[in-house]
Amino acid sequence: MTEQFPSPPLSADKDYTGASFSALYTTTVTVGGGASAHGRASGRARSDDGVLDVSLRMPAELGGDGHGTNPEQLFAAGFAACFHGALSLVARREELDPSGISVAATVAFGRDPADGGYLLRVDLVVGWPGIDPEIAEPLMEQADSLCPYARMTARGTPTTITLAS
Repeated sequence: MTEQFPSPPLSADKDYTGASFSALYTTTVTVGGGASAHGRASGRARSDDGVLDVSLRMPAELGGDGHGTNPEQLFAAGFAACFHGALSLVARREELDPSGISVAATVAFGRDPADGGYLLRVDLVVGWPGIDPEIAEPLMEQADSLCPYARMTARGTPTTITLAS
């Protein structure tokens, strides 16, 4: 039996007109370093509610054993899920069936030629069988402006870094 989930409301981008950020949901994921004292190589990521609890490992392409998930996979999953939700929302507002939509997020980890540091690149590929590209394109643009992951990658996310006391 397939579990049924209700669709979220259609007004997700229209229900707030405040002057400052208003958190609708907050979560905390803590990563420890594990055996190598390096979160990416041997860490464990745990959410504050215990629902997420995964071992982190370096992918084989970066010298690791590849026997666990890595931050790029988690980021790709979050981005694809969020964009899928945004596109589904705009499709339903246009009275289109979003059930065939799929989103594949490819995240590439590499060197930034500007400074030799690390950089991520993201490519999203939307599958939507039977949709006319002329109809899909403006809806994908709307989803891009609605999806917080897309907004974050386009303009950055305010970040604070503090030392716990």
